[in-house]
Amino acid sequence: MTQPSPITPAEGKLGVLTPGMGAVATTFVAGVLAARKGYAQPTGSLTQLSHIRLGKRDEDRNPLIKDFVPLAELDDLEFGGWDPYSDDAYTAAMKAGVLDPRHVEGIGDELRAVKPMPAVFSSRWIKNLQNVDQVKDGANHMDNAEALMEDIDRFRAEKNVDRLVAVFCGSTEAYEEPSDVHLDLDTFEQALKDNDEAITPSQIYAYACLKMGVPFANGAPSLTLDVPAMLELASQEGVPIAGKDFKTGQTLMKTMIAPGLKARMLGINGWFSTNILGNRDGEVLDDPESFRSKEVSKLGVLEHILQPDLYPDLYGDIYHKVRINYYPPKGDDKEGWDHIDIFGWLGYPMQIKIDFLCKDSILAAPIVLDLALFLDLAARAGKSGIQEWLSFYFKSPLHAESVYPENDLFIQLTKLKNNLRHMMGEDLITHLGTEYYDES
Repeated sequence: MTQPSPITPAEGKLGVLTPGMGAVATTFVAGVLAARKGYAQPTGSLTQLSHIRLGKRDEDRNPLIKDFVPLAELDDLEFGGWDPYSDDAYTAAMKAGVLDPRHVEGIGDELRAVKPMPAVFSSRWIKNLQNVDQVKDGANHMDNAEALMEDIDRFRAEKNVDRLVAVFCGSTEAYEEPSDVHLDLDTFEQALKDNDEAITPSQIYAYACLKMGVPFANGAPSLTLDVPAMLELASQEGVPIAGKDFKTGQTLMKTMIAPGLKARMLGINGWFSTNILGNRDGEVLDDPESFRSKEVSKLGVLEHILQPDLYPDLYGDIYHKVRINYYPPKGDDKEGWDHIDIFGWLGYPMQIKIDFLCKDSILAAPIVLDLALFLDLAARAGKSGIQEWLSFYFKSPLHAESVYPENDLFIQLTKLKNNLRHMMGEDLITHLGTEYYDES
């Protein structure tokens, strides 16, 4: 047994704030409300449905994760957030078209009570959203950050919550490389006051939340937490962070399939991926600058899994192409096509074709729930900074500068569960297996 981490009990209410209250956030809120009323199972959520093995296989100790670590209960969650559209969660959910109206009949009043606060928004960073109707209008970025902090204080008081977490569910911003204003916290704060154009809305949300001691996860591929200024702030305030870009749809499949091909030492000549989707995310990504942010997030996955520098003959010359096409009739029913050219023994060619018809927000909603509960757990365990053990949920996981990101879904799951075991003083699972056999 390892020494357990001291973890403050999950007493009282947990507020979950979502910058962005569109399809993903409203599907998350509706799902939690439905689950706690017994209308539906929270399918896809590790915190609610997954078991975790403890000790040896023959000990038969496999509790649910939620019974093993002290997580907040679904009944203790309160919901809030920001959006540039003033629709309440019920109206936004109906417009998003993810959920059938009959599935929200019993929770309609509760959804209508969740009203977004005015958002920090800029058409410079998100060009394809039109007719927004509630946007903060501070004189500079720092004014808007302080307005967000006031929102957080007001939400805390009105909902009588004991703790808060934030999960960014907003739209993808135009692609940006880190600049001088991101290099340290003092420079970043001065840039906020100077209204520097290199600072994005998502960075303002992250800054405000971290300054208020609110754990923050970034579900978009935008440059938000992954700059030195934010890492410095998270460390200074002792706040856990995680990101970036929710792992749903096509990239989820890649992180399942690519590790399997590599495990069998099967080569890959090319991997062509295209997506069609019609929700707000698709509309935003129809702008080339926003698409570039998503493309960078999606393209890095294969390289880190396959390690072409170690296996140049198998993976050193892959042609990897990713496309996203906005097609309004699809709505939230995203379709991802993958054509994979592989080769095996003696170089003989083979092909794999995947047509994944999925609902983007249905896959993302349980991620929001798990991140909210796990970040709250991390905060109560005294953890701060990058929580790499939450890489399981992201396309482009945050990681220490000295190492590469781990994108193999199965390694990520082992990392996540071993971190939970470590927190609770249980032995880590190595899967060595020799202890069950007589080696004499």
